[in-house]
Amino acid sequence: MKETLFISDLHLSPERPERVELFLRFLGHRAQQAEALYILGDLFDAWIGDDNETAPIPTILTAMRTLKDSGCKLHIMQGNRDFLLGEVFAEKAAATLLSDPTLIDLYGTPTLLMHGDLLCTDDAAYQQFRQQIRSPTLIADFLSKPIPERVIVAKEMRKQSGDINAAKSGEIMDVNQKSVEEFMLDSGANLLIHGHTHRPDEHDIDLNGTHACRIVLADWCNDKGELLSVSREEISREMLSLS
Repeated sequence: MKETLFISDLHLSPERPERVELFLRFLGHRAQQAEALYILGDLFDAWIGDDNETAPIPTILTAMRTLKDSGCKLHIMQGNRDFLLGEVFAEKAAATLLSDPTLIDLYGTPTLLMHGDLLCTDDAAYQQFRQQIRSPTLIADFLSKPIPERVIVAKEMRKQSGDINAAKSGEIMDVNQKSVEEFMLDSGANLLIHGHTHRPDEHDIDLNGTHACRIVLADWCNDKGELLSVSREEISREMLSLS
């Protein structure tokens, strides 16, 4: 049975070795049974540039390249935490770097893939920050710094983000239904798959009288993770665990 797998929000980092190990096992076994794997953002908790080769990045890249030998095609989308992932990384990983959003034909179903943060339009402050932080000038300045300095800046930004989000309501950080419908109508999709919100669920949507669906991927936590498997016959979730 042909199947396509989707994961997001792994937030890999050296401080989370059990999560890295789970991802490596996933790539070495379960992922190789699929014809394609889509990682929809925040693979890494922070990405400071494609020239960063500190551990465990080389090991992760080696494991990603093994998918090509198995016949599984790897597709990666940037998230809000790793939006600096670029074509150099994708080449090292033998992967295709996707734009956000991307429309695909998923076994005959027009499907829109997103990280998900673009849908959180009720959080106006975040959307403004998102636009500012992706300024080519700011990016060039950041990447010109030595890697140790970039690490310090990234840690400080993560701390500031955590402090800001702690003061926000859960509702304001979730997706806006009108934005969901607009993205789906504009793209012609009747299935939307995304991550970011860490609220795994399936939502039925009425798009001008046409039934559609929004699937939210789960984030990975400690030594456990989740994938979404889609085939022509079914859509299912599958738990992953080191134990």
